Amino acid sequence: MQTLQTTSLRVVDNKLWILDQQALPQQKNWLPADNTEALVGHIHALRVRGAPLIGLSASLLLALLAEHGMTRDALGQALDVLRAARPTAVNLMNNLDRMKQALTQPDFAAALGAEALRLVQEDRELCERIARAGSELVAPGSRLLTHCNTGGLATAGVGTALGVIARAHEEGKVANVWVDETRPLLQGGRLTAWELGELAVPYQLITDSMAASLMAQGQVDAVWVGADRIAANGDVANKIGTYSLAVLAKFHNVPFYVAAPQTTLDPACPNGAAIPIEQRSAAEVTGVAGSFGAVQWAPEDARVYNPAFDVTPAALISGWVLDSGVVTPEDVANGRFAG
Repeated sequence: MQTLQTTSLRVVDNKLWILDQQALPQQKNWLPADNTEALVGHIHALRVRGAPLIGLSASLLLALLAEHGMTRDALGQALDVLRAARPTAVNLMNNLDRMKQALTQPDFAAALGAEALRLVQEDRELCERIARAGSELVAPGSRLLTHCNTGGLATAGVGTALGVIARAHEEGKVANVWVDETRPLLQGGRLTAWELGELAVPYQLITDSMAASLMAQGQVDAVWVGADRIAANGDVANKIGTYSLAVLAKFHNVPFYVAAPQTTLDPACPNGAAIPIEQRSAAEVTGVAGSFGAVQWAPEDARVYNPAFDVTPAALISGWVLDSGVVTPEDVANGRFAG
């Protein structure tokens, strides 16, 4: 396979490397992901994260394994293992469906390689379309609030919600970005703050619990978030804490936008209640660990509830910004996502 570079993925000498997002921003470490077990471990540990990027990394690995001589049957087994790595992120399922089809071709190694590269290029292009469509919704002088990380670290391109913000900044329309730290794994504090700094976008980091106060003071003009899955009725699964922001935005009359690729749509999923929600380790809540070490602040035997995602009902969403354009609440009411 040809040499490939995105913000978070590299293919060099027919080997896949991932940028360790758990080490950012203190360290910029590239780790090998040259077998199924390694990549699944990176996904579970969130060293690879972001729904689009998870799907692309799995697709690239399958293509490279095929180039290295793995049999069709073994590739099918690897595909099934990768599919189960992150159940909420439907991009992974959609990408692997396409790779599974490529696997049926007579020259499956060539077909898998071509399909994986096609998926990467499509992601780059759709990110640009999302950024263009979303930036039209940003008014000059906007103070925007975002949650988790939705930039180039999570995609092959400029990102989804963060791509919109970056494009709006280029157009001179962003006065400030409020960055939720995004408990418990601090993707906002570690990743989004770092990306906005790299892009020279003005931002201020806040704890998740500060968003309500800012909205009450009239300091937030719109909320922009991404999505891991969009159900047929417009309900959205995204990083835990997104639903809280949507409720707050509704109460304070602040527009709440979701930016995501069409690969995030799941017409077969009727509503948010049908979306599987991943439960994660208690250790993520009872303390913190990273390149700086580990700290435990809760009792060792504390019982913990730690869902990775929550579901925001369609009724709380002002618009869904896809690579195909902006979808309005009226569109969704008329079955736009239902297929």
